[in-house]
Amino acid sequence: MRQNESLADRVLRISMSVVPLALGLFSPGSMILRLILVILGSYLLLTSLIGFCPIYALFHFTTKR
Repeated sequence: MRQNESLADRVLRISMSVVPLALGLFSPGSMILRLILVILGSYLLLTSLIGFCPIYALFHFTTKR
């Protein structure tokens, strides 16, 4: 598995994962919506930590030089 995310992309994904994770874990509301937010936040966090995005790979896209 080759990395396909640049450092800037990874930092942006980490910062973007905080909001959906926090809303999904700590806000009252629909369980379905909270689950979707947790999945989205977890996906962003996990892909930023490993540096590989399967969606980028599917479309042969990379932000890494």
